[in-house]
Amino acid sequence: MPSSRALPVVLVLAGHDPTGGAGLIADREAVAACGGWAVTVPTALTVQSCRDVRRVVPVEPALIGEMVAELDEFAIGAIKVGLLASAETLEAVVDVIQRFPDAPVVLDPVLTAGGGKTLSTESLIEACRARLLPHVDISTPNRLELMHLSAEGKDDAARAAALMDMGCRAVLVTGTDAPAEGVDPDIVEQVLFTPQGEWRWRWPRLPHRYHGSGCTLAAALAARLAAGDALALACERAQSHAWRALSRGWQPGEAQWLPQRAGPESVFHRFS
Repeated sequence: MPSSRALPVVLVLAGHDPTGGAGLIADREAVAACGGWAVTVPTALTVQSCRDVRRVVPVEPALIGEMVAELDEFAIGAIKVGLLASAETLEAVVDVIQRFPDAPVVLDPVLTAGGGKTLSTESLIEACRARLLPHVDISTPNRLELMHLSAEGKDDAARAAALMDMGCRAVLVTGTDAPAEGVDPDIVEQVLFTPQGEWRWRWPRLPHRYHGSGCTLAAALAARLAAGDALALACERAQSHAWRALSRGWQPGEAQWLPQRAGPESVFHRFS
């Protein structure tokens, strides 16, 4: 029977990736797999494959605001922010965030495509530091993104502290791109930095290159925060979902693998 029970709602502000490996489609799948409902507003359209991004077109800032305004039937429980392709788009996203002061904000800082193409500029990163980070409850950079975002610090802990000094309330640093010094290269270490302390998790490193791992993690985290999980528990559950999605991923061609965020489900129903 259809259910009228309320679902935790995540407002996703991110780019559209036609492959479904990353971006809005990936976020929608991850949120659903983690028990939530995603309402999606595009910040950019992309021309890309599983190999790399060819072109990025920012969405008109006013259109972002209009789309969000029409979602007043939904009680927004968390906000997930992904690709921001222009300073004007970033400002539109900040305006949206300010409409929902009680919703935790998860920032996935998309600075580089999985294929290597740079998706940001120094001026846009500076705008992110000054305008967006003060509104962010948790950011989920990989180690390279953390280095670019912080612009200071000799190690991950110092760089995460720099982001928190800029107003970001917590930082979950992922080790999917490269292991930290002293960490077994066959292990992915994820570290949550907060003003109250640190939490560490270690996962077996999977053998392939993946498109959309960061989107999957951040969207899953937003879903669990919307559901009411405490921060550390939400981080752990999001990592578990992301690792499972990657472990059962598939490769449509010869380039990056795509996470499979939901397992196959039977569409056959038995009638008596």
